[in-house]
Amino acid sequence: MLTVEELMTRELVTLNEDDDIVRGDDLLAQHDIRHLPVVKDGKLVGLVSHRDLIRALARQDRAPGAPPMQVRDVMTRSPETLKPKSSVQEAIHKMLDRKFGCVPVVEDGGRLVGILTETDLIRLAGRLLKQEDRH
Repeated sequence: MLTVEELMTRELVTLNEDDDIVRGDDLLAQHDIRHLPVVKDGKLVGLVSHRDLIRALARQDRAPGAPPMQVRDVMTRSPETLKPKSSVQEAIHKMLDRKFGCVPVVEDGGRLVGILTETDLIRLAGRLLKQEDRH
């Protein structure tokens, strides 16, 4: 059985709840990614997507001296997660059924250890197709 830990992205770019949303937008652009887990003391507390940030930036008060919105104001709290030993089939069903672009991967206790994204699954599909072409 193929597991999530075999495919997940382990080198994570994360945010803190008190980061401002402009920092989140900058990180997405800098790392060419679409999702940012939000952590507190190494534990997952939320998730921010590119779409979340676009909406928030459009609504943000641009008056001089107005404080920037913080990640806590726009993040999805307590997002659904997977365990490292979860099957890839379970992950695919969860992502398709719920229309998720990613699912954070946590160990017991909520410590963030990875993220499984649509891109990770497309890479897997590419490898499987390549193997199929060899046969």
